Amino acid sequence: MRVQRAATPRPRRVRATLTSTAAFVVLAALVPATASASDTQEVDAELPYVCAFPSGKAPVTVRISAEFPQRFRAGEAFTPTGVTTAVELPAEAVADLPLRDASEVRARTALAVDVAQDSAAATATWRGDSGPVALPESGPLTLTTTGGVPSVTGRSDGALTFTAGVLAIDLTPGPEDDAGSGAGTGSPAVDCALAADAPDKGLLATVPAVPDAPGAGGTSPAPGGTASAPADGPRDRQGERSSEVPENAPGTAADRDVPPCRYDERNPPTPLSLNAYVTGYANVKKQKAASYLPPSCVLIDGGEFQIPVDEPFDPEHLVMVLETYGELSYQGRRQTPPYDSTFLSFDFAPVKATMVLRQTGPMRIDARMKMRFSDLFMTTETHVRVPLVAQVTALEVNGTPLDVGPGCRTETSLTSADPDPAKHPGDHVVLYGKAEQVLGQDVTGYTILTGGPLSGEVTIPAFTGCGTDGEDLDRLLTASVSGPGNYIKQVQGQTCTPLVPVFESPDTKGQCTEDLQPYQIPVAER
Repeated sequence: MRVQRAATPRPRRVRATLTSTAAFVVLAALVPATASASDTQEVDAELPYVCAFPSGKAPVTVRISAEFPQRFRAGEAFTPTGVTTAVELPAEAVADLPLRDASEVRARTALAVDVAQDSAAATATWRGDSGPVALPESGPLTLTTTGGVPSVTGRSDGALTFTAGVLAIDLTPGPEDDAGSGAGTGSPAVDCALAADAPDKGLLATVPAVPDAPGAGGTSPAPGGTASAPADGPRDRQGERSSEVPENAPGTAADRDVPPCRYDERNPPTPLSLNAYVTGYANVKKQKAASYLPPSCVLIDGGEFQIPVDEPFDPEHLVMVLETYGELSYQGRRQTPPYDSTFLSFDFAPVKATMVLRQTGPMRIDARMKMRFSDLFMTTETHVRVPLVAQVTALEVNGTPLDVGPGCRTETSLTSADPDPAKHPGDHVVLYGKAEQVLGQDVTGYTILTGGPLSGEVTIPAFTGCGTDGEDLDRLLTASVSGPGNYIKQVQGQTCTPLVPVFESPDTKGQCTEDLQPYQIPVAER
């Protein structure tokens, strides 16, 4: 039988697609003017919505909480914090949901927030997730979601306004343990619109500019700090063009051996949204072999590099940091595609397991850039943190199928030693990447925009819920796989920015396919 050789933890320099000149142009555009104001204003808005349930429309109350700065300075980014969306479903709406006798439900929300400044406007998407919530036998149900949101940059000295818009609610019945690969669970979706009599037409907050702040008057505010185009400009024309691309047009991801990786109407991109493929190998130390991780889609909420406000000034370097969030995406679920792993268990028994990695919480991406003033030499270090549960969906031992059941998985997330455990507690995987750039040369290594190699080491927890009809397979899988010291090496491809796409041409390396999916499919490295 064929067994994959273990991945070798050997760094490899990867040439990036951005030239030195382009990198510094991007950097200059991202430098904020000053640190953000520390004072905040708290918002707790209770708004009426009308939601479309299977039997018809019904009123719903939505409570939106967040903290905004008291004021901002033109050209500097800020991020609303403490964002919470609580949806109060009336009893008749709960009874109307097709949840098939589930005892619990989990919710994901996507709230469109209109950001306006003077005559310019952009739309941000505030996404949130809830833990399992017990379904009442009767009566109302409140679902509360939390999550990270895009940063915002005002480009002039006019006040910024934030207004709640349409809301999408995805519901998954059953506890997290029973989510499995999604087969047979169903995922009812509910679309909601702001009621016509909503107070102040859904206005959440107004953030005035610092008086006499220097700005780039006339440009638009945008989530993530990118100016949006006028209503009749290139952005709208791009939207019209992309909607006409056939499903299987040449050059799209549909005619390649990878799953789709795109934003859609239920999950629209913001001006700095990114999508990319990742692939790689993960060692299983006990088996002295590696498991191949197929190309998987990652959707990233774009952010903006900012000068850290909690660090002393470095006279020799320009230091900037980035905090952004992402999620795996496969058939509407936060997971990898299913993949097969084959090993010689205990050195003699061939074992084939079909698995998925499921994301159970936010994926956080932290980057730190240092540019030396003396020679403009730049380094960027990136940490990706994500909780991942390994789920086994099928198992064969020596060619004989064993029924693992629908809930066979690791007890907790795979875990890594975090370099900052006080700031990032809990069980999660940590992957690290580093990039360097010499003036006049291409980037080598990993950046979030250009991709590259990421590596880490994880402990695989014990397995639980494996087996049916009284047969307990937990100990077999735990003995075969679980334990520390499992090296991971992943390679992220060049990202695509759907609202500012770069297509393949004789003079340009492609970043996006014609239907706005990642052009580059990375190749796994050992």
